[in-house]
Amino acid sequence: MHNASSPRAPGSVTLVDHPLVQHKLSLMRAADTSTSKFRRLMREVSLLLGYEATRDLALEMTEIVTPLEPARVPVLAGKKLCLVSILRAGNGILDGMLDLVPSARVGHIGIYREPRTLGAVEYYLKLPEDLAERDVILVDPMLATGNSAVAAISRLVELRARSIKFVCLVAAPEGIEQLHRVFPEVAIVTACVDRCLNEHGYILPGLGDAGDRLFGTK
Repeated sequence: MHNASSPRAPGSVTLVDHPLVQHKLSLMRAADTSTSKFRRLMREVSLLLGYEATRDLALEMTEIVTPLEPARVPVLAGKKLCLVSILRAGNGILDGMLDLVPSARVGHIGIYREPRTLGAVEYYLKLPEDLAERDVILVDPMLATGNSAVAAISRLVELRARSIKFVCLVAAPEGIEQLHRVFPEVAIVTACVDRCLNEHGYILPGLGDAGDRLFGTK
């Protein structure tokens, strides 16, 4: 594991330890944080996570004319980026990342966790047809058991995504281990690695059910 200032490699875990990220995440954890504030904080943190997750996007040089003279400047090469949200809570991260890269294509994978087995069940899939030409950033606030992330990545691999990164707010060691056991090449970007999972598969200390807190459904 390394911090955000270190170079990333496939299969790595990047901890985004910027003070603003850590402060905003701490506010999100508090049980008395309102739905509206939780939603706003998630959007703000997600933009900062997106900044780190896109750090290694390829650049190419192009010619422009400034108000003073012609110049050769760097721009994104190809702009072939796809943001994929694991429904429903992933949409909270998606909003912040789209503030940063509004031209990105967007996909959705609907997955719910079966309460008894904690296994991942897919119920919805809508992705761009040209994934083989795109770098994918898969987003979900929590990496708990890792089952949902593995199921989503399996779909993206099946559709031959050019590359895949996984971005979350909080990860459990068990989820990181599971994801990298199945997909060791997928880099993880997260704001925090928490202590462990409880018997119900929730991260401790965590922040509760991110979807319920984001949408006010509990």
